[in-house]
Amino acid sequence: MRGEEFTADVASRGKGLAPHSSLLTPHAKTGTVLAFDFGTKRIGIAVGDLSLKLAHPLATIAAEDNHTRFAAIERLIEEWQPVQLVVGLPAYPDGTEHEMSRLARRFAQRLEGRFGIAVALVDERFSTHAADDALADAGVAARRRKPVIDQVAAGRILDAWFAMLAA
Repeated sequence: MRGEEFTADVASRGKGLAPHSSLLTPHAKTGTVLAFDFGTKRIGIAVGDLSLKLAHPLATIAAEDNHTRFAAIERLIEEWQPVQLVVGLPAYPDGTEHEMSRLARRFAQRLEGRFGIAVALVDERFSTHAADDALADAGVAARRRKPVIDQVAAGRILDAWFAMLAA
């Protein structure tokens, strides 16, 4: 199964992925966390709680313009009042970064600057494949996966971050 390749390794040290300052130490011990699977067409979002360390798919923002995206994110932040944000950092299988890595880092910086909430970056290699496999294993037809795959991938990203906290 491709999903088994998904890695919770945060910073493939020496291979391009560098940890963010708030990567492993959240500023709070309890509270809500929102995770983002950033894409140029869609952003998947998952929600979880620091005390339970369980992630749940929440929403998909299917918009390409920043105004619409950040307005939707602002509504979610107002509703959920997160104490931490997590953004998946894409990379090639060997851990080296590419153009989407740069865009995800920029997105993370914008989130932190706009909302004043700490943002952690998490290696998200294979998260979408793992999400697709999980949906297929659950019997979700291929045509019904597209609207939810990004938020399920965001859940995988958040699960990986929670696992790192527990380690």
